[in-house]
Amino acid sequence: MSIFENEPFLIGEIGVNYYDIAKLKNISNMDAAKLMVKEAKEAGCDGVKFQTYKAETIASRNSPAYWDLNEEPTTSQFELFKKFDGFGYEEYRELAEYCRKIGVMFLSTPFDFDSVDYLDEFMDIYKISSSDLNNIPFIKKILTKNKPIILSTGASTMEEIKNTIDIIEDTNPNVDVGILHCVLSYPTDYSDANLLMIKNLKDTFPDYEIGYSDHTKPDNQMLTLITSYLYGACIIEKHFTLDKSLKGNDHYHAMDPDDVRTFKENIKFVKTINGQYNKEPLECEKQSRIQARRSIVAARDILKGKSIVKDDLTFKRPGSGISPDKIDSVLGKTAIMDIKADDILDENMFE
Repeated sequence: MSIFENEPFLIGEIGVNYYDIAKLKNISNMDAAKLMVKEAKEAGCDGVKFQTYKAETIASRNSPAYWDLNEEPTTSQFELFKKFDGFGYEEYRELAEYCRKIGVMFLSTPFDFDSVDYLDEFMDIYKISSSDLNNIPFIKKILTKNKPIILSTGASTMEEIKNTIDIIEDTNPNVDVGILHCVLSYPTDYSDANLLMIKNLKDTFPDYEIGYSDHTKPDNQMLTLITSYLYGACIIEKHFTLDKSLKGNDHYHAMDPDDVRTFKENIKFVKTINGQYNKEPLECEKQSRIQARRSIVAARDILKGKSIVKDDLTFKRPGSGISPDKIDSVLGKTAIMDIKADDILDENMFE
């Protein structure tokens, strides 16, 4: 069963980037969040995703940074999360209502048990962070909501992924699950993207929808995301910003509205050239099939009453006569009329 109707389903991960956009534009955090939702929707995102956490429930005060400190200088995970944990139930409810109003799917990754509960009121699909792939008690809590799950797999072994999927299947076999390839490195070097892992996940989990959560810096033609789609990613998630030049957090590896438009235009083109799966002659090839193929043609004059031999025949365009693969049906037959050199043979000429 498909989680989403259209593929690829593009999720613009706003995360907590709206805090910096609010400062940049001198507006409230809520206005900035709604502005980003609006821009993402208008650019072509199918869904937008936030991150719901409190610093105290996601990281200890002694948690070190694991990101590029040249881009985000905060050296403590706790201190970074503390900067961006102001939103709660009321704010996410307001954002969910706004998303419904303008017609874009609302998602937010919960990072604690409380947010799992209150997001259930206005969220149709749960996204589980790579960091919680082995947080089985947390995943089991989400499974009680009986809603589809999208599971990111950054920094995970295949054994760990299989273990989590087995637990999901045993706990709630009716829940639809999407599995996302992800590299947990910010930003991810292109050489570390390893998009072939998408194929590995498709081969390993043929009954699941496979996707890609991207942390590379956007290339000019969005070829990283396009390639992920061509390799089988039907769910694509990427951080979203209105200004990629902003320092800190998730702006430096995020896509902006122009990137989204480029991606959607290229996906439209790719779908156009992909066409159908079954190999068969197309309507546009109808004349070419006749004119560019070959027929059996008289290589020399063949007199009435002569038995036709191989040297009497050659193969030339157009293909409107007897096909060369039918030559055995011609050899040894007797001409019932004079046939001139270069005549295209037909079955009325011999018996």
